[in-house]
Amino acid sequence: MNATPNFVRRQLWLLVPAALVTAMLSPAGATQAAPAKSPDKLKPKFTTAAAFDVSPSLRELAKAAKHGTARPDVVGRDPNLRSAVARAGAADGALQSDASPSALAIPGTLANFEGLSNQDNFTVLGGRVNPPDPNGEVGPNHYVEMVNLVFAVYSKNGTRLLGPVETGTLWNNFPIDECTEPSGDPVVIYDQVADRWILTQFTTRGIDYPDEPLNLFYNCVAVSTSPDPTGSYYRYAFTTGYNFPDYPKYGVWKDSYLITTREFGILDPSIYGIGVYGLERNKMIVGDPAARAVSFLVTDSAVPLNLIGDGLLPPDVDGKTKPRNDAPAPIVGTQDDNAPYGATFDALNIWEFDAKWRSTPTASMVLKTQLPVASFDSDFPCVGGFGSRDCLPQPGITNTAQYLDILSYRQRPSFRLAYRNLGTSESLLTNQSVEAAPGVAGVRWYEIRRTNGVYSVRQQGTYAPADGVHRWMGSIAADKKGNFGLGYSVVNGTDVFPGIRYTGRMAADPLGQMPLGEGTIVNGTAAQTTANSRWGDYTDLTVDPVDDCTFWYVNEYYTVASAASAPNGNGWTTRIASFKLPGC
Repeated sequence: MNATPNFVRRQLWLLVPAALVTAMLSPAGATQAAPAKSPDKLKPKFTTAAAFDVSPSLRELAKAAKHGTARPDVVGRDPNLRSAVARAGAADGALQSDASPSALAIPGTLANFEGLSNQDNFTVLGGRVNPPDPNGEVGPNHYVEMVNLVFAVYSKNGTRLLGPVETGTLWNNFPIDECTEPSGDPVVIYDQVADRWILTQFTTRGIDYPDEPLNLFYNCVAVSTSPDPTGSYYRYAFTTGYNFPDYPKYGVWKDSYLITTREFGILDPSIYGIGVYGLERNKMIVGDPAARAVSFLVTDSAVPLNLIGDGLLPPDVDGKTKPRNDAPAPIVGTQDDNAPYGATFDALNIWEFDAKWRSTPTASMVLKTQLPVASFDSDFPCVGGFGSRDCLPQPGITNTAQYLDILSYRQRPSFRLAYRNLGTSESLLTNQSVEAAPGVAGVRWYEIRRTNGVYSVRQQGTYAPADGVHRWMGSIAADKKGNFGLGYSVVNGTDVFPGIRYTGRMAADPLGQMPLGEGTIVNGTAAQTTANSRWGDYTDLTVDPVDDCTFWYVNEYYTVASAASAPNGNGWTTRIASFKLPGC
């Protein structure tokens, strides 16, 4: 394992970028509409993997891993938003403020156990980081969790089978040395059709150019050689050139592993854009060194900034029915007319990505449509104005610099974009944090349908019960019966410390509603008092492939013990839990 002498410097970059019951059905005009402006045709760039090998088993790599030396806690800087001044907000047009459960109330959790923590970072690497970026995936027999900058494998009853291990360990002795460093923004996904695990991270070496040598950047992608996530992996690295691939999000599609990134030019700082990548899945799952990649860089010089915002999400297939062979992958973004990105109406922006992995491959990336949605406001009244991270108060906290980041001002939907092929149509679920009522955070969620190639918003709602509690940093998915689960963070300024809750809806419930009430995964018992306000940056709700019913969720929270264990209150910990809705 690389000893990562530049651990602190690299983590500094990690921290930089990276309910009135009037919930609406689709507003008038929410079916497919022509884009406001069709961008010029985007050109694909085809490459092959920059490096490939087959790892020893992860069990062996973990045993051989060496711990780093102790270093001080890491505190990061905030990036400058590519924006001016936000406009005045509008009332939420899909607000659900009534949380009283229907006759069928949300069930309690099934599994519920502790995940990774910042103390694990200190134990393994000798330092702490913030935010954790918690995400995880469930398979037939395992749950894999990744955070900044460690990961672990669990049985489904919560027994930790491997870890904590720093993320670079998976790439120990890999030909691209940059992948061996614990760099951040790790993401794990599970390929249900192939029964394979995909573990990923980006690289950061060269981020401080010209204060360090110029260096290529990579997406490091490891695909398990078997259903066992503690076994060996086919390891790949795909270069993004001299653009840093911030905030990577992954998804499984029919013949591609998809990645979206938020790219910054390091050699040419004028470059900003959203990267969209397809990796040749069929070759990667068998360990073919010649696996290809195709990429598009959608820059703010090529399209209006509101069409790409701060990120797009790729679809991630749930269930046993694959997309049609000729179906392009929907890539989804969001825009708010109150944010300073140039949008003139609130909408979901739907792009379509398509790759054909022939001997002479072809690929396209087009803006398919813009779907108007019920009014929402992403500009939360944070202390310091638009783009400030000091947003959500905590009990006992009087220093507003220690309010928590809502991250709603970032113009992008939140992980994942959960996809299901329903046969006669296709369903896509995602969400974003919003100001649901004046000074109150809520979760806006969407179901998009694609029928015969035409998109529409089937339903949407903003979950924000009128109880003085902020709800944000959500993740949503559907089970095989069409029931939805939604997990999120909670906090307020009086008696709710940062904790984790969930809600849901049955398929037959009124559209736009989450009427099952609210369940608690874990109550927080302490506040975060870090020198920055970072929270998230994302969480992850996935569906168990065994029954296609059980939801698994991971998020961060605070306890008295975790806060006390870390200097400056940087003692986040995570909780993993599962729940299942009635009748599934």
